[in-house]
Amino acid sequence: MSLAHHLFFIRVKNSNKNILMKTNVSLCIAAALMVAACGDPSHRHNSGEKVSVINSTPDEVIEEDIEITSNEAALMEPSANATSKMILSSPPQQRNAETYKEIKENSFVAVAQQPVTTFSADVDRAAYANVRRIIGYGQIPPKDAVRIEEMVNYFDYDYLAPEEGSASPLRVSPELAPAPWNPNHLLLRIGLQAKKIDLAKAPPSNIVFLIDVSGSMDEENKLPLLQSSFKMLLGQLRPDDKVAIVTYANGTKVALPSTSVKDKEKIIKVLDNLYASGGTSGGKGIQLAYEQAQKSFIKNGNNRIILATDGDFNIGINNTTDLEKFIEKQRESGIYMSVLGFGMGNYRDDMAETIADKGNGNYAYIDNITEAKKVLVNELSGTLFAVAKDVKLQLEFNPKYVKEYKLIGYENRMLANEDFTNDKKDAGEIGAGHTVTALYELVPSDGKVAQSLRYQSQELNEKGKGNELGFLKIRYKDPKVKDAKSVEITEPLVFNKKALKETSTDYRFAASVAEFGILLRDNSNKANATYDQVIELAEGAIGKDPEGYRKEFVRLVKSVKMLPK
Repeated sequence: MSLAHHLFFIRVKNSNKNILMKTNVSLCIAAALMVAACGDPSHRHNSGEKVSVINSTPDEVIEEDIEITSNEAALMEPSANATSKMILSSPPQQRNAETYKEIKENSFVAVAQQPVTTFSADVDRAAYANVRRIIGYGQIPPKDAVRIEEMVNYFDYDYLAPEEGSASPLRVSPELAPAPWNPNHLLLRIGLQAKKIDLAKAPPSNIVFLIDVSGSMDEENKLPLLQSSFKMLLGQLRPDDKVAIVTYANGTKVALPSTSVKDKEKIIKVLDNLYASGGTSGGKGIQLAYEQAQKSFIKNGNNRIILATDGDFNIGINNTTDLEKFIEKQRESGIYMSVLGFGMGNYRDDMAETIADKGNGNYAYIDNITEAKKVLVNELSGTLFAVAKDVKLQLEFNPKYVKEYKLIGYENRMLANEDFTNDKKDAGEIGAGHTVTALYELVPSDGKVAQSLRYQSQELNEKGKGNELGFLKIRYKDPKVKDAKSVEITEPLVFNKKALKETSTDYRFAASVAEFGILLRDNSNKANATYDQVIELAEGAIGKDPEGYRKEFVRLVKSVKMLPK
């Protein structure tokens, strides 16, 4: 059946009339194009009235509510000259209205005043892919889009894995050298490696795809890319795993009840039939997704919702705080929520990041099919299977070696020191095989204790602690145990300063990414940082790079160097 034979029904609802009209889709499209070319859009922001649009397709009839102005409603009223009256205004041009959480840059802290620093682990990697997308369009990203810890953690590092039979799923790899951008300072890298799992022996998965099909997703880099991404993930799941699909726009719908991956073609058919239209009732969609996940809950299994959205929740949420509390409550049931971000222009990075943080999940941004492969194929175990939850790090610096310190990035993950032992305080999750990297810039004290405090005395250093740069404590919970108590592991960090050229390739590459982030954010302590230095450092630290991510980083920095500042 041709497009011209599909019927298009419009029901206008206002205080004066209830109009039902029928016309050709092709006619409507032609009229809309005329308006786009020559119509005056000045009336489009008037107080809107509800319109129900019924799209007739060969298989189904779908009714949706959209907003329309009084003037537009008048244009749609039947008349003798229906052709000229059936004119719909084109949608307004997409504005660049992306939103990001404000980042208040960490400052240097005097060890003599506050020797202890505490933060939550973060394995989210969305910021790097998003920054890459913005640069790809020839723009310098906004400062708040640049979360340095996510950029550093985008890359995998060859840290030592936990030993076979180790009680802890995490292993620490510290390294210390002069900071590339300020040789008078030191750069401490703390690397964590999570244990790896054999996917063939992994617990079964109960996954709900929660898919935003609102009108804002009707772009090639949104819904079509989302569909391809989920098909990739399906190819990695096992036959006994289960998948459900929930969609949301003006309303919510269970597009596919929980279905065995054995019926992959059935799942793919549902994905292929998705299309974008209407508003974004995200809150109700999340509620329905949790209901579906609970119905098919697998005890000791991987129960997870994967929300795919541009984050543009424009209806259905009156109070974001209430939504956050709802998600926080749901995570206690053992159902985690991860977020995949898509698109540009109206992208709500702040909303996507918050939902993932509150839902005990991770957050990735998918800007192309290669990134989808990275997140959903190459890093599948880390994406789906948590080995430690509520991971907190606390580091106490020795004033003998450290005068001041500054945590690079992690601004949205800082915790009060007393939160370290508070099991009610939420923190980050680490997936199987994930690496976590944290960097501290240190002002050295050259072996001199600036002040003789009661608990930071020279005497303490002389009694055997003098070779320690600091003392690291990590707390985590078993993700498979409900109401689990946190477990603490400790790691003394020996003062072992290397020359920069003697450090590992992983250290130098992480340092180059951090320096890049410092430059993009125009960091107040950028000192002698330059793009040329970033390029030189990264090019000398490519190491094993089977997927080419590190080489791509070098090209990205070279691109930024050419952009007008």
